[in-house]
Amino acid sequence: MGDRHTWTAAPAAAERARSVLAAAWSCAVTADGGREEFVGAHTVTEDGRVILRVPEDSTLVAAAICAPRGEPSAVLEFADVAPVPVRGRIRARLWIAGWFTPEDGDLEFRPTRIVLREPSGAVVVDLDDFAAAEPDPLVTAEPRLLTHLADAHPDAVERLTRLVPHDSLHGAVRVQPLAADRHGLTLRIERARGDGDVRLTFHKPADDMAQLTERMHMLLSRASAASCPRALQRQRTDGDG
Repeated sequence: MGDRHTWTAAPAAAERARSVLAAAWSCAVTADGGREEFVGAHTVTEDGRVILRVPEDSTLVAAAICAPRGEPSAVLEFADVAPVPVRGRIRARLWIAGWFTPEDGDLEFRPTRIVLREPSGAVVVDLDDFAAAEPDPLVTAEPRLLTHLADAHPDAVERLTRLVPHDSLHGAVRVQPLAADRHGLTLRIERARGDGDVRLTFHKPADDMAQLTERMHMLLSRASAASCPRALQRQRTDGDG
């Protein structure tokens, strides 16, 4: 499990939190002792404020009107779900505490505390950093990229394991692409017992799909020049038998 924490050249916490928010399609809201789930009902402003469209009879409307202004009265929760089927598909969770204010028929959420939880642990995100950060430029393209890589190019995924430390592949039964951002690609290594994540960093960040394609080709070229991991060699031989 130790390789789950091998994160280098990764997005800062504020950027990662903004990426989770930008990609999330659903939102869970806990307020006034109750919890409601909303799907496709929120938008995000440039500075990270959440605008929520709710039915007029939602208890959130009354809670927003009655809550003391400026005091935390609700918590929004967003989940970052891997687009490729893997064990433990929740890659991160984002909690935003704050209060709602009615705004042109919608509810605007003003944050007072932001917490991002990833496999490596939880971190409190600075509010000013969060407001100033931008989502990863590849966040909307990531699902298509990862599913295409997993479904159409499993040979490329296997080749990329040549860049993974051999001890991280011990006992591996399957390797899948888990995440991609402008800084690199993360592989999920599933074992008979447990799993782990390994980060493959790009030589420099990618700001669009053209640059991402070039970075991926660079990784594959490096992998082609590396030797095949013994763990996978043994696994392939055992499977053939």
